[in-house]
Amino acid sequence: MKLIMFLSFFIFPSFFQTTGDITPPLSEGIKEYSLNLQNLTTTNNRLLIYLPDGYLSRTDKHWPVLVYLHGAVERGTNPEVIKKAGPLTVVKKYDLPMIIISPQCLKGHRWNPLDLNKLLKFLLPHLRYDRNKIYLTGKSMGGVGTWEFATQFPDYFAAIVPVCGRGDTTQAVYLKKTAVWAFHGALDRVIPPAGSENMVKAIRHHGGQARLTIFQDGTHQIWDRVYRDRNLYTWLLSQQK
Repeated sequence: MKLIMFLSFFIFPSFFQTTGDITPPLSEGIKEYSLNLQNLTTTNNRLLIYLPDGYLSRTDKHWPVLVYLHGAVERGTNPEVIKKAGPLTVVKKYDLPMIIISPQCLKGHRWNPLDLNKLLKFLLPHLRYDRNKIYLTGKSMGGVGTWEFATQFPDYFAAIVPVCGRGDTTQAVYLKKTAVWAFHGALDRVIPPAGSENMVKAIRHHGGQARLTIFQDGTHQIWDRVYRDRNLYTWLLSQQK
């Protein structure tokens, strides 16, 4: 399976570039877009994209990209709910100099790395992006999705930030060259902190660099504290492949 995914990343990009369109035309700020991308089974064809101020005028600049995976509550067919949490809550306040791609998972499903790969393979050629500065983050169900997507397609990401998630420690070796900063609440009963602790320990065992922040008074819903901290974005933007 790992070999198939690796080959799909490098051999088939032209297929995904030609399977659909994006509407309306790209514009700055947080906007909703519709894709006509075929064969998505778990991910909505409507999503939110944030383009920073200056994106349209600075045609010589290639921008960092942050992919954000929401939690279970935001699943459905209305991407507007994604604005309630995560990086999109602070983009205007901090004037973040990055593109943010926020897809939406359909109800009854969880994040599927194969669908997310199709989505990125279609979207990235439409954007002026820095291929050395692609980042991934997500909370709760999106934290789980972050670990899974990153371990299955590690060549995308310079850095990942899983928030109150858990992963498969047998796959941690694939993140030994990726910068990782994981967050969890010590009092989390939905996804216990061992979900992050075990992954960070496994990555370090394989020689990787992984950070872990545990909020000792934090339960499951720590994401506002994480995503409202400007230092997180400073750290992300310092990472590159």
